[in-house]
Amino acid sequence: MNIESVREYCLNMKGVTESFPFDETTLVFKVIGKIFALVNLDGDPSINLKCDPEKAVLLREQYESVIPGYHMNKKHWNTIRIDSMLPEHLIKEWIDDSYRLVVLKMSKTGRKKLGMD
Repeated sequence: MNIESVREYCLNMKGVTESFPFDETTLVFKVIGKIFALVNLDGDPSINLKCDPEKAVLLREQYESVIPGYHMNKKHWNTIRIDSMLPEHLIKEWIDDSYRLVVLKMSKTGRKKLGMD
């Protein structure tokens, strides 16, 4: 999976916007203003995704391409090298999980905006 595919996939999710709030090399995806994915555009292509803490550890143990979240809370975030040999369906599944975790933490009003409450 390449960066453009990740971008298209994220932008097709309900309520998602993209921006560069930190610098010109970190593309950030938000759902109703809450970050669920950060893509590194400089150097090795990677994506930071929110993850259930127990699952985050399991994924790191299972996949060499999954490491603790770079510049993030390492308990709740993983960094995935997207130019690795990981199957596209896994990366999409993890993007979906990150999106879902963020939406579940939203207020009832935020979830209503997405038609998820």
